[in-house]
Amino acid sequence: MITQTHQFKHQSTTYYLGESLENLRNYVEKDRCILILDENVDKHYADLFPGWKKLVVPDGEENKNMDVVGQIMTGLVELEADRKTTLIGIGGGMLTDITGFAACIYMRGIPFAFVPTTLLAQVDASIGGKNGVSYGMHKNLLGTIHQPNFILFDYNLPATMPETEWCNGFAEIIKYACIYDAALFDYLEANKDKALAQDVSVLQYLVERSVDIKTKFVLEDEFESGVRRWLNFGHTLGHAVEKLEGIAHGQAVAIGMVAAAKISEKINHLPSEQTNRLIRLINDYRLPVTMTSDKNAVFNIFKLDKKREKDHIHFVLLDAIGKATTHPILIEDLKQILQEL
Repeated sequence: MITQTHQFKHQSTTYYLGESLENLRNYVEKDRCILILDENVDKHYADLFPGWKKLVVPDGEENKNMDVVGQIMTGLVELEADRKTTLIGIGGGMLTDITGFAACIYMRGIPFAFVPTTLLAQVDASIGGKNGVSYGMHKNLLGTIHQPNFILFDYNLPATMPETEWCNGFAEIIKYACIYDAALFDYLEANKDKALAQDVSVLQYLVERSVDIKTKFVLEDEFESGVRRWLNFGHTLGHAVEKLEGIAHGQAVAIGMVAAAKISEKINHLPSEQTNRLIRLINDYRLPVTMTSDKNAVFNIFKLDKKREKDHIHFVLLDAIGKATTHPILIEDLKQILQEL
């Protein structure tokens, strides 16, 4: 196991990389915490926590909303949670997002920590302090930025995921390779068979490299005024497609990355062979590359994107694989570009 502690602006967070979920009791007091689990996690791992206080919420991105937050609030009151109670979110990205958000608003803020159980949550959603819920058609419109006390990474947990969810997690790893680490892109190409076969040593490398990259960006720009925006590569269009098509987050991000690469060809003169290389890699990891959504509907969601400032959106583009840039694109220009994709 590797232990790392990172000091963010208002909170230090400790990572336990390669630890086992069974050892969670070594990091929290059983009587001073409440577990937040989704239905699937409760089914697989409830036996590990006899006698622990817990709240079980419905699984699925469609349940990341204020109604479920209200259910958690009711449960916390019934369990007599106080300001020293720690919430432990054990689950995928939806679960960690909603746990962090609930912790931030209950009694104006109580401690929380995460045990991400999916590949996507381990490489992305659990890291960086963004907590929130969706509102209407707008993903993560309500939220906070506050860091967890700790994150426990158990590399064996993603093995319980179905194959489609396993592939879903690779979208965010591909994103890191695109925006910052061309060598990681090469590694993904060379090790695709082992990665898809759930080789634990490959998973360990991919998780730890992804955690390093995202943490670097967050430490440099915790509140997303500069380079942290690069982590949104593929997400502006991806969030809209995710809502409209009802597909998984990673699948939507994959589609969004291809669109962003094509926009990069127009604006940043990204060579088309690099876009084609990205498309091949996304296909290799069994993720989609084209959207079926109505483009006008996509644009209507764009207009309330969190990265919008007045009449433009800060769109993350590529100069090359491994090198991102942020480019302000006028809303009306983006509408035209979208129609041309």
